[in-house]
Amino acid sequence: MQTQRILRKCILACTLNVNQGGYGCRSYYAKKTKPELTSVRYKTQRGPYSMITDEHVNFFERLLDHNRVITDPDECDGYNIDFANTVRGKSRLVLKPKKTEEVSAILRYCNENRLAVCPQSGNTGLVGGSTPVFDEIVLSMKLMNKIIETNEMAGVLTCEAGCVLEDLDNHLSTFGLMMPLDLGAKGSCLIGGNVSTNAGGLRLLRYGNLHGNILGLEAVKANGDVVDCLNGLKKNNTGYHLKHLFIGSEGTLGVVTKVALQCPPLPKAINVALLGLNSFDNVLKIYHLAKKELAEILSSCEMMDKLSIDVSTKLLGLQNPLVTADGHNHDFYVLLETSGSHMAHDEEKLTAFVEKLLNENIVLDGTLTSDITKIKNIWALRERISEGVLREGYVFKYDVSLPLPYFYKIIEVLRERLRDPRVTRISGYGHIGDGNIHVQVSIPTYQEDIASQLEPFIFEYISSVRGSVSAEHGIGFKKTKYLHMSRTQSEIELMQQLKSIMDPRGILNPYKVLPVD
Repeated sequence: MQTQRILRKCILACTLNVNQGGYGCRSYYAKKTKPELTSVRYKTQRGPYSMITDEHVNFFERLLDHNRVITDPDECDGYNIDFANTVRGKSRLVLKPKKTEEVSAILRYCNENRLAVCPQSGNTGLVGGSTPVFDEIVLSMKLMNKIIETNEMAGVLTCEAGCVLEDLDNHLSTFGLMMPLDLGAKGSCLIGGNVSTNAGGLRLLRYGNLHGNILGLEAVKANGDVVDCLNGLKKNNTGYHLKHLFIGSEGTLGVVTKVALQCPPLPKAINVALLGLNSFDNVLKIYHLAKKELAEILSSCEMMDKLSIDVSTKLLGLQNPLVTADGHNHDFYVLLETSGSHMAHDEEKLTAFVEKLLNENIVLDGTLTSDITKIKNIWALRERISEGVLREGYVFKYDVSLPLPYFYKIIEVLRERLRDPRVTRISGYGHIGDGNIHVQVSIPTYQEDIASQLEPFIFEYISSVRGSVSAEHGIGFKKTKYLHMSRTQSEIELMQQLKSIMDPRGILNPYKVLPVD
């Protein structure tokens, strides 16, 4: 089956190039104006850290060489502002190490001189976790991008933390393997940042959270000590699992420098179904049925509402193969992907499943394809929403987890609450398979009164239905004061104790994850 249309028309070929370099490709969407300084907008006080002097800069230039020590203000701005243009630090020093020994020397010196450090990977997060708040030294990991070993038989990849996710996936494909993680920002995000935030993504339904696929890692503590947990064994039950201290800690306990990953075999058969429907209740029905009837071959189940898909079609010009009779997008879409080893079996199973949905009037329209180009075009409709919505102005982006009965209710609640003509879009899309919805509220420019209507309301609502204030982007800077809504006081106290033990001077990614007294 190259392409099979279930109802009216054959699938439309999208001629746009979907590989635009991910979220971090700043040339793809111009930054109109710099956001207000984070410290000013959020009224944050600078911690008790030393100011950077010429003596400090001279030390780093001797250590790294002049080309990897950035002090030019214009060049530094690229590291001070997040991809979504919502937070801005004022660092005037960016360091770009190439090896673990350099990271160790940098952190040892910073710890001795109480210089605050902001580790940074691809800078594609949503919560300000990888950008400075004040004048922290940015430790960019982009030059630590070597693939160390690929064990084809064991399915284990060992690499440095600065490798781009998409590059790793392309490399593994030559060995018949794949990354267990897939993100819309795969062309820009770095694996070290993925590990440090315990990223989820599009394949979580099939391969689970990233922490379950990390066999080992290497990290550098605040005092420069290197912790070598770089074990490639799939079973190693010997004492404390220290690697988990660094997974999801967002660079506050140590800087991840190397990773060993368990990588599944590349599927021989991939099929995608895009389904158009008119209610969220039917979205839930599709997911419930897909788990039972597609079972072992189901790899992704994504949901997009009409205003989300409008971003891809109207703002980015992508073509949607499923539209209503009058040429509009449907109210909801579900994107299903199956991965298996037998094409005929998988095609037959998916086709029968979609036909059942049509016969029971659960979906209004649908298309199936196994053609790689068309699969990419369909996935672009989903993956590029986060990029496209930035063209509207300022966007409040929330990455949260909710029990499925409340998954889309959050969008309806916000639309009822924010009846303000300045709000141009309130939309939701995400991973229905793991309860992770991405909420987007668009306005032309940042307005503090709109922000105050959203926060803390949205997090209080999420907490009231036993959801999580963060699903896959971490806590970062923006959500520190809401951590208690998803974690108990005893958990937070233990986190603080771990921080004080591993980074007693508090130099690693200050103002992030843990609430500041």
